Amino acid sequence: METYFTAAVAGLTAGGAYALLGVCAVFTYRLVAVVNFTGAAIGTAGTFMLISLTEAGYPTWPSVLAGIVTGTAVGVAIGFVMTRWFATAGASTKAAVTAALLVGLIAIGLRLTGGQHPHVMPELFPGSAFRLAGVQVTNASALTIGLAVLFTVASSLFLNGTRTGLHLRALSERPMAAELLGVRVRLLSLFVWGVTGAFTTFALMIIAPQRSPNFMTLSLLVVPALAAALIGLFRSFWLTLAGGIALGILEGLASTVDVVSQYRSAIPFLVILAVLLWSQREARWDEAR
Repeated sequence: METYFTAAVAGLTAGGAYALLGVCAVFTYRLVAVVNFTGAAIGTAGTFMLISLTEAGYPTWPSVLAGIVTGTAVGVAIGFVMTRWFATAGASTKAAVTAALLVGLIAIGLRLTGGQHPHVMPELFPGSAFRLAGVQVTNASALTIGLAVLFTVASSLFLNGTRTGLHLRALSERPMAAELLGVRVRLLSLFVWGVTGAFTTFALMIIAPQRSPNFMTLSLLVVPALAAALIGLFRSFWLTLAGGIALGILEGLASTVDVVSQYRSAIPFLVILAVLLWSQREARWDEAR
């Protein structure tokens, strides 16, 4: 039992990152109506700016700042593409465009960073934060979960309690009407892409030392992020937060079982499949009747 508990606690770092990435995906969807497949790749671009600078001998924290700026800039660039040429496209078209952009970002990233050869990623927050039932909870775990909760609370308050949040909700639901009413649609859209780019970059900087730090591996963390967002049905920040943390814990528990440990990366795919099947239950029931 102690082994399982230790493994579950060890999964909190990944769970916090999945939760934060998932909440960012929901934030993007609710405000600009885009299922964003590039979220993790945007953060990976910023993370590799940090890696490149530290490998070149630059100080860690200025490199972190440069990485966050890079992630924000890449997010704004992707947002510019989406708002400039695909603002009036349907949801499926937008999703397909971001999937294509993900492939392009991975190809460019692998080319610039030397393929899938792992790099040395500095551990930004080493050490333990506290003990939970005798098990050490790392600073990275506590920070990723704290950031995910902070972003969830801030997103909820921002959407429901500010004028800009109301404008952004109008932008998502009725973009043409919002523009006719004088809402600065493009500027607000770029703001959303930039904010999510900054947060996903910082989340990946924290989790990268526990992963194989190559561009493809980190970019494909979009899969557990979207699995968490699906648990929240791309509407609820809090369900997405809980889903992301639960995914990390499940992966941690799966690592203790020899038969399934090497397949634990498939857990987010299974969750996506299960949620999609569950969401179709009413339609199937109506057809059966």
